[in-house]
Amino acid sequence: MSTTSTRGRPSPPGMPPPPAGEFFDETQWAVLLAVLDAVVPSIMAATDVKDGMAQQGIPDGEFSALVERTQTCMVEPPSAQSLKAYLADRPSADPGYVTAVRRTLSTVPDGARRKLGGVLSALSTRPGSLLLTGYLTPIQDQPVHIREAILQSWGASWFGTPRVLFKTFTLLGKAAWLHSSSLFKQVTGYPDVPHNWASDGVAQDFAFIQFSDAHAANDAHADGLPPAVLDTDVVIVGSGCGGGVCAKILADAGHRVLVVDKGYYFPPSQLPMPQDQAAHHLYENQGAINSVDGSVTAVAGSCWGGGGTVNWSVSLQTQGYVRREWAEDHGLPFFETAEFQHCLDRVCAFMGVSDASVRQSHRGRVLLDGSRKLGWHAKACPQNSGGGEHWCGHCHLGCGSGEKQGPAVSWLPAAAKKGARFVEGFAVDKVLWDDGTSSSSGVKRATGIVGTWTSRNASGGVGGRVEDRRTRKVVVHAKKVIISSGSLNSPLVLMRSGLTNPHIGRNLHLHPVNFVGAYYEEDVRPWEGGIITSVNTSYENLDGKGHGVKLEGTCMLPYAFLSSMPWQSGLDYKMAALRYRHLSGFISLVRDRDTGSVFPNPITGKPSIDYTPSAFDAAHILDGVVALAKICYITGATEIRAFLPGVKPFIRETTLNNSEKEGSASKVDPGITDAAFTAWLAHVRAVGNQPPYAPFVTAHQMGTCRMSSHAGAGVVDPRGRVWGARGLFVADASVFPSASGVNPMVTNMAIADWIARGVAGELKGDM
Repeated sequence: MSTTSTRGRPSPPGMPPPPAGEFFDETQWAVLLAVLDAVVPSIMAATDVKDGMAQQGIPDGEFSALVERTQTCMVEPPSAQSLKAYLADRPSADPGYVTAVRRTLSTVPDGARRKLGGVLSALSTRPGSLLLTGYLTPIQDQPVHIREAILQSWGASWFGTPRVLFKTFTLLGKAAWLHSSSLFKQVTGYPDVPHNWASDGVAQDFAFIQFSDAHAANDAHADGLPPAVLDTDVVIVGSGCGGGVCAKILADAGHRVLVVDKGYYFPPSQLPMPQDQAAHHLYENQGAINSVDGSVTAVAGSCWGGGGTVNWSVSLQTQGYVRREWAEDHGLPFFETAEFQHCLDRVCAFMGVSDASVRQSHRGRVLLDGSRKLGWHAKACPQNSGGGEHWCGHCHLGCGSGEKQGPAVSWLPAAAKKGARFVEGFAVDKVLWDDGTSSSSGVKRATGIVGTWTSRNASGGVGGRVEDRRTRKVVVHAKKVIISSGSLNSPLVLMRSGLTNPHIGRNLHLHPVNFVGAYYEEDVRPWEGGIITSVNTSYENLDGKGHGVKLEGTCMLPYAFLSSMPWQSGLDYKMAALRYRHLSGFISLVRDRDTGSVFPNPITGKPSIDYTPSAFDAAHILDGVVALAKICYITGATEIRAFLPGVKPFIRETTLNNSEKEGSASKVDPGITDAAFTAWLAHVRAVGNQPPYAPFVTAHQMGTCRMSSHAGAGVVDPRGRVWGARGLFVADASVFPSASGVNPMVTNMAIADWIARGVAGELKGDM
């Protein structure tokens, strides 16, 4: 291992070429870009408009007032010239924007992309245009302000199809722009790299196993090469929070451990990555997996260290009412034992979990102060930062400081010191079995795994075409197999391995969230500071059975937050994004009672999610949205936006100064009882958050291989052993009996600690 201390900028790995081939024909692309031009349009003073089709003009006086007002209300405002350039920018003229659109489309399932192509074709014709827009003129032949009006009409429609089209086009246009716009960064001050960035972390030398006689991926004779063979006591599939803990514990116990992961390791000197590169290299499906009905977008880590590389440091222990539910309702008494608490304490102690050095971000202070003023309960969030302050707002893109004690920084290096071995770029196909005669019951026994290894490129990086790298089939023989691939992939590995338990892939919990954004007069600089530094728990038990919401801050990196901001018009969205440095964002995160499922895409084999937030859970989330709005109001927000379609922002008209507050009774500050504000809250509730139109996002996936007291109720037994198999375990958040209700990292690690100690005991008994 070597320590880096590099100042300046990280050296990210780069991107592969854009997807090959054309998703759409020339006409379909013309229609798509024409619609997207209306999402983030080119806007200028009317007298400056040269192209009425592509540029949107507003009266000169209004435009001048807009520029002047912006410069007086912002801290460190952009120059008039920069602001005008930002407003006039037409994203589709930027090749980087078009590439971002193409990359996003490459992640969309083929069936959904074909449906979108059909819509684009229909919009390009007079009959189709009349049916979908109310105009005979095809949409690509309309001026941009008419295209914008069409989008607005879709968003306000009573019918489902137009509202789905509105959500699809606006989300795609916003996300691609935020990924690619250099002008956005220029006028807002947002940096891809934290201020005073220094990579002081340790670059771990995992000595990844290489297979030098592998063939190029596009070699027609590669299939004839015999598999490489490895032998170990335990093979762990996945290097995330569950797999990392298992690796350390089993290596500490003296067993031969091999950890494999389809993702790759990135040292601190390459982190944080730019937004587009992070989405590609660090996340499943380039950063977003949409549920089948489009109601939920799931974000899941897929790199060395898994979710622990990109999560936000929150280290909350499993709460008593959840432990009681798991013990009593699910027949798993372990969760109410002192031993489970020992597991929780061990993993927290190893990572140096503490709230003593946590420095509150702006949104963290807002939650604490607002909760205090409203008489609600809130507290600082413990962090797994080894006691450090960890003032890093970019951890979503990878942590260059190395302070966050995720698996790649702590657990896996500790396992390496005890002799554990590692393979990156290893996509596991399935578990291998004996012939089924190893026990009198005929239960088959896991004997290892088989999969495909893909090398890095010739220069040791991961940029460029995957087709140009070497691949090799690899077989691993092992006494015990632990699947720790996460709640989206662990069930798929079991399915591919021939297991038919109907609970595999079911009972999916997601902690879906809605967002609230609030603007403040002060310079918030939302990209700085810990991502989640406090939590409000006053609404966590709304039904008396442990179901409700946590109120937290959220990741404020532009594409992760602003892409979900409701679109009212092109001008409104551009101006809302422009004031980004004054914006704080929050989430209402529900402990969901109701569930969905995960299954393999029939074409690609990748995870597909069937999940729609239930009316029960959505109502709890909406309660949290209203509570967050109250917190923002009482802390002085000048504008509040509930990220729900059809809800206009609340704009505070006046505020009482201190002398007025101390004056006569008629000048009493009404606080959250302000008539205009309460009317707006009533409007929020009336509009609601009905899926699939409201944007729900999840970064927590749980339960798809749930633990159970007997084989008919789940996938693994109380020690993580897969029902109906020997020598096969699952150790990750997929074994949760139900939703944890808190950020799942510590619960995941504690259960993995318990399971790994059981595996070590079995191996000792086998000797």
